[in-house]
Amino acid sequence: MGKTNGQSDIRIEDKRQHADLEHELPPADPGDGFEEKTAPVAESAKAAGSPQDLQEAELKKLREERDNLFDRLARLQAEFDNYRKRSARENADFREYAVAEAVRPLLPVVDNLNLALKNSSASPEDFRKGVELIYKQLQSALEKINVQRVPAQGQQFDPRVHEAIEVVESDQVPDHHVLEELQPGYRIKERLLRPAMVRVAKKPA
Repeated sequence: MGKTNGQSDIRIEDKRQHADLEHELPPADPGDGFEEKTAPVAESAKAAGSPQDLQEAELKKLREERDNLFDRLARLQAEFDNYRKRSARENADFREYAVAEAVRPLLPVVDNLNLALKNSSASPEDFRKGVELIYKQLQSALEKINVQRVPAQGQQFDPRVHEAIEVVESDQVPDHHVLEELQPGYRIKERLLRPAMVRVAKKPA
């Protein structure tokens, strides 16, 4: 009984081995054109290189960035220098132009003064009239360049535009008002050129 069972087990095992051999793949044919290749190495692994290579690459990158920054700084500095020189030149040109525009209205006044001085044969009365006309012409020229006379005579004393030379007791004008203008003051719009020199009245005791 045991012998019969042993033979049966051997037959079953032989059948299993035969079945496994049938399912195995046939051997490769050298002439079928198939070429076995090994798995490619990752490009990132190749590109990474050694730590020393990475440090050198990083150092090279930092140097390039440094050089680019230096170049940019040099260009900006050159542009700023050019802008500063151009601004200084434009300011100088503007000042010269402004002076020219201010002087131009005064030239006719100078011409008339020259004619008055040459006309020595005129009577004192005619000479006075000529000087008065020139003075009016000068006032008109100053108005053209926005130079205005500071009001003073009879005005309330204002330390912002008046300079008190003397305080005099008088009832001719109200207290702390300008009694007399000694020298006129002038301003350009709201900018004071010089204050008016005045005598200020004080109420008599």
